[in-house]
Amino acid sequence: MSRDPTVLWRPGEDFAARTRMRAYMRWLAEERGVRTTSYDELWRWSVDDLEGFWSSIAGHFDVAFHEPPAAVLGRREMPGARWFAGATLSYPEHILRDRDDAAVAIRHASELRPLAELTWGELRALVARIQAGLRDLGVQRGDRVVAYMPNIPEAIAAFLAVAGLGAVWSSCSPDFGARSVVDRFAQIEPKVLLAVDGYRYGGRDHDRGAVVDAIHAEVGGALVRLGYLDDSGWQDGFLGPEDAALELVPVAFDHPLWVLYSSGTTGLPKAIVHGHGGILLEQLKKLNLHLDAHADDRVFWFTTTGWMMWNFLVGVLLTPASVVLYDGNPGTPSLHRLWELAAEAGVTCFGTSAAFIAGCMKAGVHPAAGRDLSALRSVGATGSPLSPEGFRWVYDELGPDTWLFSTSGGTDVCTAFVGGVPLEPVYEGELQGRSLGCDVQAFDDEGRALIDEVGELVITQPMPSMPLRFWNDPGGERLHEAYFAMYPGVWRHGDWIEITSRGTAIIYGRSDSTINRGGIRMGTSEIYRAVLALDEVVDALVVDVPRAGEENWMALFVVLRAGAELGDELRAAIARRIREDCSPRHVPDDVFTVAEVPRTLSGKVLEVPVKRILAGAAPEHAASRDSLANPAALDWFAEFARTGGHVG
Repeated sequence: MSRDPTVLWRPGEDFAARTRMRAYMRWLAEERGVRTTSYDELWRWSVDDLEGFWSSIAGHFDVAFHEPPAAVLGRREMPGARWFAGATLSYPEHILRDRDDAAVAIRHASELRPLAELTWGELRALVARIQAGLRDLGVQRGDRVVAYMPNIPEAIAAFLAVAGLGAVWSSCSPDFGARSVVDRFAQIEPKVLLAVDGYRYGGRDHDRGAVVDAIHAEVGGALVRLGYLDDSGWQDGFLGPEDAALELVPVAFDHPLWVLYSSGTTGLPKAIVHGHGGILLEQLKKLNLHLDAHADDRVFWFTTTGWMMWNFLVGVLLTPASVVLYDGNPGTPSLHRLWELAAEAGVTCFGTSAAFIAGCMKAGVHPAAGRDLSALRSVGATGSPLSPEGFRWVYDELGPDTWLFSTSGGTDVCTAFVGGVPLEPVYEGELQGRSLGCDVQAFDDEGRALIDEVGELVITQPMPSMPLRFWNDPGGERLHEAYFAMYPGVWRHGDWIEITSRGTAIIYGRSDSTINRGGIRMGTSEIYRAVLALDEVVDALVVDVPRAGEENWMALFVVLRAGAELGDELRAAIARRIREDCSPRHVPDDVFTVAEVPRTLSGKVLEVPVKRILAGAAPEHAASRDSLANPAALDWFAEFARTGGHVG
């Protein structure tokens, strides 16, 4: 696709010289004889020589192998690649080693707690005390410990304690319903369930005592409560003594570290197993080199423990930087709250979602008005494609020296495989580049790589952080079906992507919810960008429903601003905007108003489940209600389908 995008930011030479990426390139030249003069050269080497690249990451970041590997990559096939066979190590050892006990590791705030700090010494001591409590409950290597906890320091400490024992971690946010949690945790048969008594969100307290009891009754194991809502702390008798010894058990490179889950919008969520070594190497690379985290950085990313960005944020502790946590509603008391936190905590990297930026734009938020954001040097956005208008808003509001990086990846690999590159310019509406060691391509239906054209996002060579397996999938059939059925031996991620001739990338949305009209394919994000540019529209969902023997029926559902009405004038404005911004073929057949758009607990629009309901699927087969943030929103579509579109 031809375009001439605006350059919004370029790294100055002083900025570039200070980056961790540039330091790594110098080290490569001096220690490994690999000389590169640009990021493009570095990326191409990283995928042309996978063994050399990942070996250099282990060497550059001084990975502590207790037993050395026999080979870097013994088996290359996907699925089933075998990384660093024979090696043993400990993920949390690399977080906790060589730390100044008096330095701050975590800054944290919530709707229940004011901004506070936790030092490395305090974190280490808490990890050791939680470990002692877990040992008393019989937790050993390979056991599963699950957590129904919010994004607070106790959750990070508990994870490090579990991983240090060689046990396996898994977590859900306490806003998940009981059925959704059971669907996840019951699969892995936990030895211990850690759970809070409740939480505060949007200014309202949510007691979860009965929900925790219901979860515990089905998933089993020992139950350990944390009084978060009532501020009573860990239950009496759980924590070990203040001088408890810290244990960091070396495990195999591919020993399970944690279990993450697919969104669960259809069927039982897939339990995705990642290993100590693969995640360690990926996060050392991503968070040091691509995030460019330095000792003076304070990295914030708005997330919950039910989203992989929490695991990503924990990984920032592998760098010299500290992290900033927040638990609560980002819109309470207003959308200014997280910007206030950024000022109070001295945040240098502000991580958020494209939806939050769009919300701030709509609400007329001015982040820097009346507050000191002088420490802020970068903004990250993920979760969905960030519109070009969102790019411009960040620079208009935060200034031309801000490094904005939009990223895209997935729970499946627990990282972003396209996104921030501190040595490259920022083009409006585009992701800066493919990540080191990630051989990302855009494929057509025949498996040919495309440049400057939209295709399926694929990864053509293995990455260490790819899933070891799905839980309870001993033959690997579900894993193969999820990623390798379309292109044998190649990972298909399920997104539409365009790799430009400049090396940048554009994400167009999920390939299984893509609009295809008259042979023209377009991701839903471009339609949303066009529609949401209208002041009257605050949210939208578009689906392309198959109709036998005729062209698909395309319906647009919009949430309107208070006082707005879907009359002829607004319908015409919507059609005109889509026609001008997208194409005439992408003007919807029908437009309807809805009270709200159904979303998952992590904020993703339920395009595919709605599409299935409108195509005739039973709602209970289209989506798991407990995986939804607003399940009642789906009921409207079920009634819409039942009545043939006659819903008031």
